[in-house]
Amino acid sequence: MKNTLHRLRQRRDELGMTTAEYTVGTLGACTVGGVLVKIGQSEWFGDLVKDVIGKIPDLLPF
Repeated sequence: MKNTLHRLRQRRDELGMTTAEYTVGTLGACTVGGVLVKIGQSEWFGDLVKDVIGKIPDLLPF
């Protein structure tokens, strides 16, 4: 009986994330989003996208 309660407590403790884990996950997601926004606003990235889009018609068979 004692062993069963111990296993149930362990399983219950491992369900879902705690508040601290949500905080770390949210902070990480916001950091990645901020980096992507900053890269997207840079001049070299805009030039890269224009070059890629400009080369697409050359790759099409028609």
